Amino acid sequence: MTVLAEFTEKPTDIHPHEQPHPLRPRWVRPALGLLLAVTAVLYLWGLGAAGWANDYYAAAVQAGTQSWKALLFGSLDAGNAITVDKPPASLWVMALSGRIFGFGTLSMLVPQALMGVASVALVYSTVRRVSGYGAGLLAGAVLALTPVAALMFRFNNPDALLVLLMVVAAYCLIRALEANPTRWIALAGVAIGFAFLAKLLQALLVTPAFALVVLVAVPGSVWLRLRHLGVGLLAMVVSAGWYLALVSLWPSDSRPYIGGSTDNSLLQLALGYNGLGRVFGGDGNPGGNSGGGAGGGGGPGGGMFGGSTGITRMFGESMGTEISWLLPAALIALVAGLWFTRRAPRTDRTRASLLLWGGWLVVTVVVFSFMKGIMHPYYTIALAPAIGAVIGIGVRELWRGKQFVLPRVALGAMLVTTGVWNFVLLDRTPEWLPWLRWVVLAGSIVVTAVLVAGGHRLGRWTVALAAAGLLFGLGATAAYTVETVANSHSGGIPTSGPVRSGGGMGFGGPGGPRGQQASDNTELKAMLTAADNRWAAATVGSMGTSPLELATGTSIMSIGGFGGGDNSPTLEQFKSYVAAGQVHYFIAGEGPGGGHHGPGGDSGAGTQITQWVKQHFTAQDVGGTEVYDLTAPN
Repeated sequence: MTVLAEFTEKPTDIHPHEQPHPLRPRWVRPALGLLLAVTAVLYLWGLGAAGWANDYYAAAVQAGTQSWKALLFGSLDAGNAITVDKPPASLWVMALSGRIFGFGTLSMLVPQALMGVASVALVYSTVRRVSGYGAGLLAGAVLALTPVAALMFRFNNPDALLVLLMVVAAYCLIRALEANPTRWIALAGVAIGFAFLAKLLQALLVTPAFALVVLVAVPGSVWLRLRHLGVGLLAMVVSAGWYLALVSLWPSDSRPYIGGSTDNSLLQLALGYNGLGRVFGGDGNPGGNSGGGAGGGGGPGGGMFGGSTGITRMFGESMGTEISWLLPAALIALVAGLWFTRRAPRTDRTRASLLLWGGWLVVTVVVFSFMKGIMHPYYTIALAPAIGAVIGIGVRELWRGKQFVLPRVALGAMLVTTGVWNFVLLDRTPEWLPWLRWVVLAGSIVVTAVLVAGGHRLGRWTVALAAAGLLFGLGATAAYTVETVANSHSGGIPTSGPVRSGGGMGFGGPGGPRGQQASDNTELKAMLTAADNRWAAATVGSMGTSPLELATGTSIMSIGGFGGGDNSPTLEQFKSYVAAGQVHYFIAGEGPGGGHHGPGGDSGAGTQITQWVKQHFTAQDVGGTEVYDLTAPN
């Protein structure tokens, strides 16, 4: 045993993890079934209560059910004027579901929830292959009971597919430590490549840890390991690059403009606004700064953009209740696990597993903490599988050595730190379950004291001690997760837990007041539904476009893309569309005109087009909305 060998200094010739797995205990299958059933209930219960969730992506899913080209490119409208500002992989899944079952809230969100259940199952299976059934179940439970996971696996953002594919890659890498490393490392590369097509460079945050595991723990010579690494890299490039090549080679005048880019290029989007711009700031990325209080900085939107940058960012007002419930315990488990396996053979799978999940955790935490661009709280779902896995592995290894004082101290430190930190997190919403923080704090302290003082001498009561530790360790995050499920969350920037003022819509999110007012306009909706043009209407930015598309089922051109600042269409292009009778109405409003990314201001395409329309067409009041009929010039 890893911990026992460390403390007795009598390492065995054959590491236990290299021996065949024992027969599966009878309790494993019912326990796993219960875990997956509870996860399914959490992620599927009342799934339609949030309506369309994020209108922006919902409109793109609807467009994908109406046009195959819109599905291929991830267009915001079936007329294919402009895409969303992300690659379309997650939209493919939801739109294909809509084509099979009919477009609606459930056909869009159920695949997301099932991705969550699959992620929990895969985390269990990955951890189980190295650390046993109990560790796998604990790892899966931690993921399932993470508030931001329950939030985003019930939402239509790309994060659900991103996390699933990263977990698939981790599973393949663990399999590569057992046999057929070339095949499994190639499959891991394929999974990361398709994760890139879900959310660009964020998918690559796990690759340093994966590369380290290949170089350190895969059997074989150095040159063989380097070859394996090259195979994985090639597989990743090919599985992502085919789509980049397709978009680049497709004639730009016969496909939608790539939303969020400055030159109609998906590669530029990945390297600019939605890639390196998120890390280093600039390129249309308002974000964190080094000053201000917790959750107070972060540019427009404050906490909605991650709060102030720094090492405490994951624990701040913006991120803390999303992900940090068990983050301190995971960091303690990682340090302890690496220390107790420091003398293990190079190919030791326990240490390799810690390097994989721990590297994933540390790299992602560091990047998220210091990135200067846009950083929304829900991005932290990417940490949830790593936290769960490190907790599962660490608890199992330390529990096996509980007859020694240092493992008991490490376990106690994990539990009492969790109790204290969860007290702090729960105190941020003191009106919600005010008794819970005191129970968690007191319970964790008592269990820690018993564990450290005599946890190795309890005999039959050891099971009760373990159960109490799990109860007080997971109680707060579980309660917050249930509260997340019980309340509907929608908008562009959702947050977990008790509903707060603002509804989680945040800065620049679709579905704002202007969009809601227009989509509730019965007279306007009737006009748009009757139009049979390529675009029933055009308006600046997605705040007006997305709700109208969802309310009418028609194609609405979003001038300037998400925030209204993309240079698409240009004024000349828009004139040609109008001259060809492809746009019926123009809907004016208080849109951003320049948006929060891309060119804007008085010289932006949205402003120019608005001015041109007002000069050449007559305004009419349609249910309180200013509308211009582009088929009837002055």
